[in-house]
Amino acid sequence: MSHRSPDPPARACAGPLDGVRVLELAGIGPGPFAAMLLGDLGADVVRVDRPAPGPLAGDPAHDVTNRNKRSVLVDLKSPGGPETVRALAARADILVEGYRPGVAERLGVGPEECMAANPALVYGRMTGWGQRGPLAPRAGHDIGYIATAGALSMLGAPDGPPAVPANLLGDYAGGSLYLTTGVLAALLTARTTGRGQVVDAAIVDGTAHLTALFWGMLAAGTWREDRGTNLLDGGCPYYRVYETGDGGWMAVGALEPPFYTTFVTLLGLSGDALPDRSDPRNWPELQALFTARFKTASREEWTAVFEGTDACVAPVLSLREAADHPHLTGRGTYTEAHGVTQPAPAPRFSATPGTLRLPPAVPGAHTADVARDWDLPHLSEPPKDRS
Repeated sequence: MSHRSPDPPARACAGPLDGVRVLELAGIGPGPFAAMLLGDLGADVVRVDRPAPGPLAGDPAHDVTNRNKRSVLVDLKSPGGPETVRALAARADILVEGYRPGVAERLGVGPEECMAANPALVYGRMTGWGQRGPLAPRAGHDIGYIATAGALSMLGAPDGPPAVPANLLGDYAGGSLYLTTGVLAALLTARTTGRGQVVDAAIVDGTAHLTALFWGMLAAGTWREDRGTNLLDGGCPYYRVYETGDGGWMAVGALEPPFYTTFVTLLGLSGDALPDRSDPRNWPELQALFTARFKTASREEWTAVFEGTDACVAPVLSLREAADHPHLTGRGTYTEAHGVTQPAPAPRFSATPGTLRLPPAVPGAHTADVARDWDLPHLSEPPKDRS
């Protein structure tokens, strides 16, 4: 199926961040995703790649998180490397880096050095543990950050281990989105005051911030720290997933009474004959009843039963299935660009929509163009490969 966005094309603007220059020091995970988001919204993102191959295997031409960017090669360990990055930073509005604390400073491209030539620069720092604290210098990955922040303990069945949510919760929700929010907020301040600042975006901070609702529920006594026993963590029989007869899954979110009534009716049960759903002591019995009913038909059959209703029930789709869902194709949530099916820019803007202007940046492919556009003639000189 062909995926195209139904939104009107941008008129004279590449997006709401058209004209904003972003310098990204190449890394992995949340930093590149944050820079991609800025690029999707129209910023001119220049990624500084090292001459040696990157740390991740795979064809860089298929790395969707590097779309809407241009790439230059700079050897930061060469005599002129740090000076080149500082010259780029002097022409940028935002810089994004994801090194361990102190590494950028040792390379000569830390905040003090880069902001000396550009006091209005917003210097965004993406780390797991943050720039300070006992764990700041330690290595880590998404799973450890969300474990330490308390979020991982909330996911999964009560009789099993915590469920690992890929790296969506930490790297991207707690990391990339908070870094993006931070640098854009700081950019507003810089444009008002002429003074930039450092944005310390730590995945542990962002992930902890995402749990704000549940801290309020803990204080009110409406949330238990026993995993899989609460309203929103799979403990509630009308807010969880159920296996179908063919091994598929259906997601149920019938929280409000009218939606619950529709749900149980379409499930083939009599609401009047069911135990009181508001009493958690009845949840095991309700769960057993719902489990048995869902086992009587396939995912496709249950999808047809609930389609077009307010029962708040949906099939659990794979990535490829999601890209072909009628609602998502109708909205253009997924699109095909540069030969790859991928998520379209989000969110939507009525006057300055984001666009997929460039395919994933191959390291060094745009050095000459950036040298011209950012007025750095010496940038086009090929760096030495120190691999």
